[in-house]
Amino acid sequence: MPVPPSSGRLQWTDVPPLLRALLETALGAPVAEAVTPGGGFGHQLAAALRLDGGRRVFVKAAPDDDPLTGANVHEAAVLDALPPGAPAPDLLGVHHAASWTAVVIAHLDGPHPDLSPRSGDAGQTWALLDKLTSSPAPAPYAEAVRAKPSTAAALHGWNELLTAPPADLDPVARDRLPQLAELEASWPTLAHGDRIVHADLRADNMVRDHDRGVTFVDWAHATTGPACIDAASLAPQLVLAGHAPADVARLLRDHPATANSPGTTTAYLAALTGHWHRNARQPAPPGAPGLRAYQHRAAAAGLALLRHRLR
Repeated sequence: MPVPPSSGRLQWTDVPPLLRALLETALGAPVAEAVTPGGGFGHQLAAALRLDGGRRVFVKAAPDDDPLTGANVHEAAVLDALPPGAPAPDLLGVHHAASWTAVVIAHLDGPHPDLSPRSGDAGQTWALLDKLTSSPAPAPYAEAVRAKPSTAAALHGWNELLTAPPADLDPVARDRLPQLAELEASWPTLAHGDRIVHADLRADNMVRDHDRGVTFVDWAHATTGPACIDAASLAPQLVLAGHAPADVARLLRDHPATANSPGTTTAYLAALTGHWHRNARQPAPPGAPGLRAYQHRAAAAGLALLRHRLR
């Protein structure tokens, strides 16, 4: 297995020639250009391929013994099982060769959404979450995610920080560590539910497609759970994009995905924020530049929201 590059992702030229040839045959044309978008923290190939003739597709690929291959295959199963009209790209195929696996997804044409207060993208995203979580997940989706444990249920961090509070811990968090650890401890029993959960929702996991509007991508962590998970995950992203924490706290209070489960929402937000606070202090993993800096920023945003919910 190739060593994950310290600077970021695998490139198209890292893919074995046998798999590249298989993909070109399946796609019906040679690859003229491979572009790796910015954003994201994985090290697998994740590239937009432009074929001779102009058609574009998106491909994720890694060796079969790479942990991210399992995530890519899970994403493929999820995309194949999502209900019609879900805000997700279409799956085009899964291909295996030379002990590598590639997942081919429809290309979305557009930038990441602008979640700042001056844009309407945040409002569209909230509306999509309402649509996605208003009904139980359909049976094909539930079956596709059944065997994959929910990573959301295992989020934690405050319990470790309570044992040995770091010197740079925000005074608000330090003063409330026992309460935050208690909330976090309650989360695993609340983490179960029957709604579609993307479980990794942030701006660089969305595309504002010119035809479809805001669309969610990177479904590798998709699961089922309570309706509040994606809305509560999105909330700190809005703070990072410039929204006032008080305004986002009101959105969380009133949104259909969170309004009926305030305790579950707060417990999840506490667990997610604790996860960020703990992980931000760990050594940087190979192939994920910028991850720890992002987690520091996200931890501060999550804590700013918790201050409003814990009054």
